Amino acid sequence: MAKREVRTDLWVAQQLDECDIRYDPQGSSIKEIDKALSSASKRGTGKAGYPEFVSVTKDFVLVIEDKADLDKHMRLTANDVLDMSLKAVTEYAVNGAYYYAKHIAQNSTFRKVFAIGVSGDAKNHTITPLWVDDRGEYKVLPDIESFVSFTGQNVDEYYTRYVLEEETDVEKTTEQILKDAAELHEYLRTYGTLKDQDKPLVVAGILLALDEIKSGGFSIASLTGDQLPGNRDGDKLLNAVRNRLTRSDVGPDAKKDKLLAEFAILRTSFRLNEVSGVLGKTPLKFYTEFLYDRVFKNIKYQKTSEDFIGRFYGEFMSYSGGDGQSLGIILTPRHICDLMCDLADVGEGDKVLDPACGTAGFLISAMHRMLTLADSDSERMGIKRNQLHGFEIQSNMFAVAAANMILRGDGNSNLECCDFLRKNPSQVQLKGCTVGLMNPPYSQGSKADPEQYELSFLERLLDSLVVGARAAVIVPQSSMTGKSKDEKAFKKSIMEHHTLEGVITCNTDTFYGVGVNPVIALFTAHVPHPSDKLCKFIDFRDDGYEVRAHVGLVEGDSAKDKRQHLLDVWFGRAEAPSRFCVESTVTAEDEWLHSFYYFNDEIPSEADFEKAIGDYLTFEFSMVMQNREYLFERDADDGES
Repeated sequence: MAKREVRTDLWVAQQLDECDIRYDPQGSSIKEIDKALSSASKRGTGKAGYPEFVSVTKDFVLVIEDKADLDKHMRLTANDVLDMSLKAVTEYAVNGAYYYAKHIAQNSTFRKVFAIGVSGDAKNHTITPLWVDDRGEYKVLPDIESFVSFTGQNVDEYYTRYVLEEETDVEKTTEQILKDAAELHEYLRTYGTLKDQDKPLVVAGILLALDEIKSGGFSIASLTGDQLPGNRDGDKLLNAVRNRLTRSDVGPDAKKDKLLAEFAILRTSFRLNEVSGVLGKTPLKFYTEFLYDRVFKNIKYQKTSEDFIGRFYGEFMSYSGGDGQSLGIILTPRHICDLMCDLADVGEGDKVLDPACGTAGFLISAMHRMLTLADSDSERMGIKRNQLHGFEIQSNMFAVAAANMILRGDGNSNLECCDFLRKNPSQVQLKGCTVGLMNPPYSQGSKADPEQYELSFLERLLDSLVVGARAAVIVPQSSMTGKSKDEKAFKKSIMEHHTLEGVITCNTDTFYGVGVNPVIALFTAHVPHPSDKLCKFIDFRDDGYEVRAHVGLVEGDSAKDKRQHLLDVWFGRAEAPSRFCVESTVTAEDEWLHSFYYFNDEIPSEADFEKAIGDYLTFEFSMVMQNREYLFERDADDGES
């Protein structure tokens, strides 16, 4: 048992190190806490008693006790409260952690204390946190998979969400975005009579114009409703957009002209430039004021990679009933963009390519990650100017993507409005892209046009990257089964030229309201797949995100923890049972899905065995009572010889 306990100690310490949580084993470097523990003997002798680990993050104390045996995790009394008898406190992880946490809360000035009980090993374990106050009362919190919630970056949010049971700032912001999007959609429809495809262009164009305020090139007050041609509100906004594109060094001129042609709706729409009797101003001025107050102030100071314009685009489309599915348009949620950047291990020196960039969500996530990792301003400038590349075939989305990048400081983004499938992969490869990220158009392929299959886009992306590049794509689950003749051929060709690293099955609500069951597939480009290669197939359907009424898909309480666990397993920092991750060799004929390779590798507990026997005996008794005892009779030749 002693060796097993040591292995558990080492595993817990490793998990804390991975999360960059500083800790002290068997005591505390903080004098006040160590003094409190100097009289915390579990046997009540008044002598010293120390948990396995103590950590202080901000003003929160973490007290951790661990046991090697899963059966020694937590013991409750007949009344379902923690058993605080000497045996329970000394032999059970959660009970022991609570004992020490209570002692610290009552004998020091530290009042924010979490007790965490850990049992098991790297592959099969249970981690249960408790909140403990200075009165000795506790609150059992949901089990976790890692300690990421207790990092300096996350602990305040965790405390707000779990202990105070209040909405976090992120949740409040998300809810407000959705309300604003709904409200603006109604205004665009009521006062502008705009088509669905024009709504995001109006929004993006106005935001670009508003970005000229700081240079003195535009003011909301200048929108007076003048009807003189060349001096109307739309003319002033479009002129500000032109100046913003010039100031951002957007080139070549053909690209700038294409963008201005899309934003020309600001000038050409008579309804937008006509003074409304209801509003007392033009709809354009009304929209400009709304966007300045509700969106622009937020987007300029937003530290996350939230794709605000993309979110508005998605909201407009869903409200109008035209969600773009007929065109295969499914915008990738921000948390998936961020996750795929992490899975592809995007670094500050990478060049990133998204050949179907939509509103540039992947490129924005990649840019934020790369800028965070960069050490100098010159590196950051190089990232923005040279290391982000994207293609988008639809001109209106291309314009929205360009605006989205410009508003985040990337004035010379390498976006092209073109058909990626018409590009020569060898020519695209000259860009030197080391990472590919993509959400291709869905359900467009057919026997008549196999080039439109998701696997076709995938192979073309891999062919367009440099040797050894990493690629992460999110595609429908059906793509990984390869049912049609063409899809089977694509899978075979991909494996002949590239390496499949693994496939992650995602939450079925990831694209909420669209009806797609997505997976994330990861590859290494231009390295033929070795026959003995072990790929990882992961079931990440339970990702902690949940659908909430009138809001949609939002981050749930356990999302950060589950995400960290996924990354730990993917990068080999943690083990997991086969119900979560299976490693296996693959062929082109296989279904590249966790469900195809899954097997139950868990040894049943004694309780499981007893339940199975009980269920069988109950079934046998029921059959006998129904005069069906013949079901259990053995043939004569089955008897003993």
